[in-house]
This record gives sequence, structure tokens and C-alpha cells, in this order.
Amino acid sequence: MNNNTIVIVEDEPKLAKLLSNYLIQAGYVTECLDNGLDVLPRVHDRMPALLLLDLMLPGKSGIDICKEIRAFSAVPIIMVTARIEEIDRLLGLELGADDYICKPFSPREVVARVKAVLRRTSQPEGSPSSPSLLYLDEDRMLAVLHGHELDLTVVEFKLLSYLSSHPGRIFNRSKLMDYIYPDQRIVSDRTVDSHIKNLRKKIAAILPDKDLIQSVYGIGYKYDVHQ
Repeated sequence: MNNNTIVIVEDEPKLAKLLSNYLIQAGYVTECLDNGLDVLPRVHDRMPALLLLDLMLPGKSGIDICKEIRAFSAVPIIMVTARIEEIDRLLGLELGADDYICKPFSPREVVARVKAVLRRTSQPEGSPSSPSLLYLDEDRMLAVLHGHELDLTVVEFKLLSYLSSHPGRIFNRSKLMDYIYPDQRIVSDRTVDSHIKNLRKKIAAILPDKDLIQSVYGIGYKYDVHQ
């Protein structure tokens, strides 16, 4: 993750300001949102380092937001709430929250929790499992690259899924054709090239400086995040 922006989703202005001040003092950049409806567009637009997410919000609840974000991103989430019932704690964590803080709390405790969660969830830049790079949901045929959903055909999705699940491995056209066309239909070798070309174009629209799918002259293609 290449930023240190903490998005504070809290509809109590004084509390949001207090948390922001402490996090800024700790070296983070902060942004405050006070309505649940604003959270997903913000995450889709620019992936933050972490979300401090209040449970009770106008527009959309923190639980619904957490559930929707986890459909496409593993961005760290700390849920904040005044509801201390055990079932709420469990529900928040089962939905994919990384931690849970109950009000009232010390702002210093929140800063400490933020640091701990970021240490625990941090990964090397460019890791194939990094939530800021690529997320694939096979069941829904959903591909999210750097926080942006890719509009892929079925074949393009299958190619991206297959290549990214074997980073660095080179696949020849014949192997890729066997995977995307298991019924062994007769198609030209250049069919794969055409699909790869379209896929690379869609990736370049989001990450113009990163050539994730590379051509290996005379052999085929590979997925490489470390180029």
C-alpha cells in the first residue's frame, strides 16, 4: 500500500476532528466522511490505507458498508461503535473487519490500533494478493484492479484469473487455449492474442505504467507484478 491516508467515517463532528488530530500527529493523512453513502465511491476512487468506520451512520450502516467493501477489497477496516453487545462484535469481525473499538475510547488507543492493524495487514508493494492491486471474485466474475472494476468478457476474466494465479509462470498459447476453451473447439492461435490484447488495453486504462501481462517472445504470456 503506497499511501498513509486514513478515512474516518464518523457523523459526530467533534469526535471525527479529535481522531483526525491524533492521527495527523502520528504522521497520517486523514479524510473525514459523515455519511455512509459517501464511503464506497471514495474507496473505489482512491483506495485508502485504512478505514475507521462507525457502525451507526446516516445513509448506510457501517455493517452494510463493510460487507460491500469486502466484495471487492481487503482494505483494512476498524469498526467503531457505542454498541457493545457481544453479537455486534462478532458480526463486525465476521463481515471482514480487522478490528473493533467500542466507545468511549482513548484517541491514543485508536492510533495504537491503527498502527497494529496496518503492521498486520501490510504486504510488499506489488504483491499479487495486495488489495490495492488485483481482486478477483470467481463466483461473480468480478475483477477489481487498484480499486477500479474491470469490465471484462468471460474469456478475458478467465485469462486474467489463470495468469494471475501463477505469477511469473510463462504459458504458451496452446495451454491458454486449452484453459479458456475446454470443449477443444477449433480456433486460431491468434484468438488468444486478440483476447490478451483487449485485456491489456483495459488494464492499461487503469495502470498505464504497469505492464501486468507480458509477452514472452516466441513462447507466450506471463503475469508479472514485479516488472
